[in-house]
Parts: sequence; structure tokens; C-alpha cells
Amino acid sequence: MNAPLAVISGNGDSRRTLVVVFLRGGADGLGLVAPLEDDNYYKARPRIGIPKKEAVPLDGFFGLHSEMSEFGRLFAEGDLTIVHGAGSEDKTRSHFEAQDLMEHGGVAAGGWLGRYLRVRPPAASGALACVAVGRALPECLLGAPSVTVMQTLDDFSLGGKAPGFRAGLERLYAMERGPLAQAASDTFDALQRIDAMRTTPYQAENGAAYGTDGFSQGLRQLARLIKADIGLEAASIDLDGWDSHFTQQTLLPALARQLTNGVSSFRRDLGARMETTTVVVMTEFGRRVRENSAFGTDHGRGSVMFVLGGGTKGGRVIGPWPGLSDDLLEGPGDLPVIHNYRNVLAPILQRHGARESDLAAVFPDFTITPLPLFSDSAA
Repeated sequence: MNAPLAVISGNGDSRRTLVVVFLRGGADGLGLVAPLEDDNYYKARPRIGIPKKEAVPLDGFFGLHSEMSEFGRLFAEGDLTIVHGAGSEDKTRSHFEAQDLMEHGGVAAGGWLGRYLRVRPPAASGALACVAVGRALPECLLGAPSVTVMQTLDDFSLGGKAPGFRAGLERLYAMERGPLAQAASDTFDALQRIDAMRTTPYQAENGAAYGTDGFSQGLRQLARLIKADIGLEAASIDLDGWDSHFTQQTLLPALARQLTNGVSSFRRDLGARMETTTVVVMTEFGRRVRENSAFGTDHGRGSVMFVLGGGTKGGRVIGPWPGLSDDLLEGPGDLPVIHNYRNVLAPILQRHGARESDLAAVFPDFTITPLPLFSDSAA
């Protein structure tokens, strides 16, 4: 992949940042946040259900997977909100179809996050206003004014190791006037910041200890960019591997640990900057309520979403809980979708500057009913 050419906004110090974590493969919400007091849960999952004695307690009814103790701490401190029964209207139970619909925000051109960055005032500008951590551009960012796809800061440069090329560009753009001149000036200023960051060993703050896995290291890069005040407004990062048809008890612990430790370290590292940062965790669909013969779970419907960051009215599992008796399940035995993912994303986008009219453009042909996620939301 060629190193991207950049235009970076000059008002990085005043930005809020939204970080979207996508759990690809269909994360089992019932394996991450279990209804411990619903007897039908253990009837449906006699071998893979989360034992009450091992779960991280939440509110007297729900409990987290035992590898998610740091999320339990954030929940107890009021910094984490959990939305159960979250998902989309897609009923194909196909990874491709469900991810496509969710990332596009419905049957629409471009991605929901890309549309948000384009329509909300002022429109995001600059390659480092929006970053996708990984090797490819995610569908949710299609149509964004600009996006940088990178795995590390080394992917972002002008001219690589040819300083003469960059110096020539600076002389060329010094002759310009107006918006182009300002954009060029912002670019070169930000590149100097990035160069300084590359040559300075990064030290996480507040006792944060990132893991060595790619997900944690990606969040570490994002924390570094946020603290560098280069104008990062939105970022996307994936955690793959959640398709748990077989031996879910072997697969899920490592993934739950990666998710929890990565996000918790990111939050600790940012410290006070979490007041202007929101992290939302989502997945394309959940898993079947009943375990299968291979000690796993098949594709289902409702799952969970996690929200943390500044202003979050946390310490809640947002329901209502529908129950898991057979007559309450959907289709072949799935937890129904109670909360459309757009209603979770909408108040987050509003907190980050979207107007009500912007939401209609971000999520066309859908009537938004925002969930009260934040302390200044209506009850």
C-alpha cells in the first residue's frame, strides 16, 4: 500500500473523537453478557453457559464473562453502558449481508460513519481526521471526506526517506494562497508532529499496559494520535474471529480478554481525554440461544453493544430483557433484536456534533429513536 498523501485540519485541539470497534464474525452477546437469573439460559446452554460462580457480577441479573473483569470495574464506576438485544433488521444471518447492511446504515450508498463525517458541521477534513486501523477501508467509512488506512504511524508519510521531495513540496505550496495554502500548511505541520512521534518511544500513561496483540496495538496507535492533537475525529478498528460454531468455550475466552484488555488500556491511557472520546463496540449479529452439538453456537439475531466515554450514563444494562423461553425467541431460536443499532449510534453522533437533520442523512429511511445513553439525555 502506498503511503497516503495528507491534508490535516489545523484545529485538532478542539475535536471529539469517536472510536468504532467492530467484532467481526458475529459475537455471542449471551456469551459475553449472560442473563444469570434466567433459568432458560442454562437449559439452552448446559455445557457452554457462563457459570454464576465464575461470572463478573453486574446488576444482580446479568454477569460478564470471567475474562471481562475490567469491564466489570468500568461498569461499577458508571463508565460503561451495555445494550442487550442490539442488532439490525437483517434476517439473513449471513455475515456478508448483515455486515454490509449495518456498515452502510441501511440500503444506502456509502457508509454511515462516512456520511456522518461528510454532513455534520463542520465537515471533517484531512487524512488524519479519520483513521481506519488495518489493511483495508471498512465499508462504514465509504464516502468519508478523507480516510487514512494504516496499521502503524510508519504508514503515514510524504516521500518516505526522500527529504528533498518533501522540501520541494513545501516550496511549491508556499506560493499558493487561500484554502489550499492553509491545507498545505496544516499538512506539513502535522507531518512534523508525526515525525516527532515516530522518533520518540511512546509511553502509555496512567499505568495502562497494552497487550502485544494487533487489536491492543491498534488502540495504542489511536491513543497516541488523539494525544498528539492532530485532529482525529473518527477511527475504526476491527477484532476478528467471533464465528463460534465450534468449541466456543475455547474460542471465546481469548477474544473476550483481548477486547476487554485492549479497550480498558485505551481508556486508562487517555485519562481525562476520555471526556471527549467515545468508544462503541458492535457486531453484525448474535448467536443462537441454544448451544449446538459441537459445543458452539450458530448464527442468530440479537447481540450486545458496549458504549463508554465522556458523558456516558453507565452502570446499566439497557433492556428490557425479553426472556429466553421458546415462545419468546425468534425464528429458529434467536434472541430478538430489541434495539436497532442506529438508535444506539444516533445519540453518540449527536454528542459528537450531529444535528437531528444530519441523522436523517446518516441513516436514511429509518425513524430514529435515540437511546438515553448519556447523562444529559432524557430518561
